[in-house]
Amino acid sequence: QVQLVESGGGLVQPGGSLRLSCAVSGISFSSYLMGWYRQAPGKERDLVATISRDGVLKYADSVKGRFTVSRDYAKNTMYLQMNSLKPEDTAVYYCNARNAFNNFWGQGTQVTVSS
Repeated sequence: QVQLVESGGGLVQPGGSLRLSCAVSGISFSSYLMGWYRQAPGKERDLVATISRDGVLKYADSVKGRFTVSRDYAKNTMYLQMNSLKPEDTAVYYCNARNAFNNFWGQGTQVTVSS
């Protein structure tokens, strides 16, 4: 059974930091492009960041310089370090695993940036 389980979301003040985790099981973690997406109320799900099998990173312009994506092959886990958070970063954050044949999603974790 494939599972992508996000954790680490919560309420944080503007300027604060959070670290999201995505624990992956049931698939060969090393063979998938991993990514973080987010969806704010009333909006479409948008790309936040991706990390390829060989460590190539891609970020949305809105998070460049503030967010860092990484993956730990020993723990089958992907991370998203989010710094200098802004109210517009408020959304449900989803973990994604994708290759040529499959596309898997986690259940999402809520991130709320508010004073």
